[in-house]
Amino acid sequence: MTEEWGAILVVDDDADMRELAYDMLKDRGHQVTTAGSGEEALKRLTEEDYAVVLTDLRMKGMQGLELLTQIKRDHPDINVILMTAFGSVETAVEAMKHGANDYLTKPVKKDELIRVVERVIREAALRREVRRLRKEVHKEYSFHHILGKSKAIQAVFDLIRRVADSPTNVLITGESGTGKELVAKAIHYNSDRKDAPFIPVNCAAIPEQLLESELFGHMRGAFTDAKMDKRGLFEEAQKGTLFLDEISELPLMLQAKILRAIQEREIRRVGATKPISVDVRIIAATNLNLNEEIKNKRFREDLYYRLNVIELKLPPLRERREDIPLLVEAFLKKCGETRGKEVKGVSEAALAMLMDYT
Repeated sequence: MTEEWGAILVVDDDADMRELAYDMLKDRGHQVTTAGSGEEALKRLTEEDYAVVLTDLRMKGMQGLELLTQIKRDHPDINVILMTAFGSVETAVEAMKHGANDYLTKPVKKDELIRVVERVIREAALRREVRRLRKEVHKEYSFHHILGKSKAIQAVFDLIRRVADSPTNVLITGESGTGKELVAKAIHYNSDRKDAPFIPVNCAAIPEQLLESELFGHMRGAFTDAKMDKRGLFEEAQKGTLFLDEISELPLMLQAKILRAIQEREIRRVGATKPISVDVRIIAATNLNLNEEIKNKRFREDLYYRLNVIELKLPPLRERREDIPLLVEAFLKKCGETRGKEVKGVSEAALAMLMDYT
């Protein structure tokens, strides 16, 4: 097991039970923290990210159901498993009504504990993935969603097919608007990493002082507003693809850290003393000539060669004008569906003007 499972918080006012559950889960390689009361648990939840809370039902002070209710109100993405020595159908039903993801009956057996906890963590990860996919508004990033029948775009399709399953990094170059992110998604969703996250980062859109924390994460107290540990985008992209758009805008200091992440396959959160192993494929994109940036000392040559293992150059639309009618048809269809109106087509004169535009 690895950190990708997510952290677990064990809550029980019985120290022996806390230690037993801690040892069982730690033996499987899970990241585990304990709390002796509901009040202590709520405090910990404001300080660190957790995937699952495993809590006793009957405790001194705050009871398990009350803790469950507050977690579901304040931390809806955290899954909760209740433990009870008073196991019954009524107890289970009541717990499920309050939003519990499952329950265990004491004395807890190790195999049952591991099975339930790991299933609940998987379900939480699946729900996050479903939410992410829904944001894509039912798009699938395969070749037929990159429109074009010209020789230039067909050559791009062929290269995508050949590089998709390669573990190597890819550099996508081309002018603004040529579809670099669309191609990056096509590579990812046609690769053996397609079931893991595709995480896009626009390096030009995030302020320099925040970019390091966004990419690598940070530890609580690393800077003034760091009130809890935070996973960075490298960790979010674990086993998947990190798409670094506008890579030329990365500050030189961060270029050095990206280079180290590629070489060592590990990153270090801001304020951390220990590195974290990462398995991430990097696809970078730029609309600038990076060789010119290297000459002007704005981009590291060693990072360039690490990113540019395979270069994929995207042609501008003026070099594939035969694709314009296809794109016009697709945009009109999409616009008609969005507005609830039927657009029958484009006149020959209008289409000629579009194809002759510089």
